Amino acid sequence: MTLPLDLETSEQDSDNNLEQVSGENSIVPIADDFMGSRNLENEFLDELPDEVEMSLFDHLEELRQRLFYSLIAVAIGVVGCFLTVKPIVQLLEVPAGPVKFLQLAPGEYFFVSIEVAGYCGLLIASPFIFYQIALFVLPGLTRKERGLLGPVFLGSSFLFMGGLVFAYIALIPAALNFFVTYGADVVEQLWSIDKYFKFVLLLMFSTGLAFQIPIVQVLLGVLGIVSSKQMLSGWRYVVLGAAVLGAVLTPSTDPLTQSLLGGAVLALYFGGVGLVKLLGR
Repeated sequence: MTLPLDLETSEQDSDNNLEQVSGENSIVPIADDFMGSRNLENEFLDELPDEVEMSLFDHLEELRQRLFYSLIAVAIGVVGCFLTVKPIVQLLEVPAGPVKFLQLAPGEYFFVSIEVAGYCGLLIASPFIFYQIALFVLPGLTRKERGLLGPVFLGSSFLFMGGLVFAYIALIPAALNFFVTYGADVVEQLWSIDKYFKFVLLLMFSTGLAFQIPIVQVLLGVLGIVSSKQMLSGWRYVVLGAAVLGAVLTPSTDPLTQSLLGGAVLALYFGGVGLVKLLGR
C-alpha cells in the first residue's frame, strides 16, 4: 500500500528536521565539554595545592628561621672567601693592568679584604638564599605560579652572573683605560687599593642588577600586567631610561662606560620584549 505524495513529503521533512536537530544538539555537548575542560584546567592551575592555615605568628617564625639559615650561609661563604681572599684580590686587579696600588692608611688592605670577602661570600650564598625565599613563598603560590618559580630563579642567576662577567670583561677595562690615558702625561698612576675595589665591586654588582630587566619583563608579561606590544610602544622612554641608568649605576663619569652599560640595558630590554612575545603575551 503506497502513501500519498504529500504524506511522504511531510514524513521526509520531519526526518530531516530530526536529523538537523539531533546534529545541532550533538555539537552543543561537545562545546560544553571543551569549555568545561578548559575551565577545570584553569581552576586546577589557579588553586593552592598545599593550602594550610597559618597564623601571623607562624609566618613570622618561619621568616625568622629562613633568615637565620640565610645568614649562616652568608657567614660561611664570607669566612671561606676571606681565607682565600688573596687570589680573589689578584683576579680583580687584572683589569687595572700595570697600575700600582698603594695602601694609604694602616689596615687599608685588611678592610679591603673583608669587603671583597663579603661581596664574594654573598654571591656564593645567593643560591641557598634564593632556595630559602622559595620555601617561604611556595605555600602561597598557585600551581601556575609555582611553574614559573624555577625558570625565574634560574634565569635570574644566569643573568646576574652574565652581568658580572660583562662588567669584568668590558665595562671595567673600558673605564680604567679611559682614566689611565686621560691623565697619563700629567700624573703617575698610583691608586688607592680601597678606592679601586669600591669602584670595581660597585660597578660589577650594579651591572648584575641591571641584567635582571628581562626577568621583570617576563613576570609582568606572564601575569598579564603588561603585554609585549605595550612594552615595545614605549621604546622612547626606554632609551631615555637606559641613558639615566648608565649614568646612575656606573660609579665613573666617563661616557664610554655609561654608553656600554646603557647599550647593554637596551639590548636586554628588547630581548625581554621578544621573549615575552614568544610566550604569547
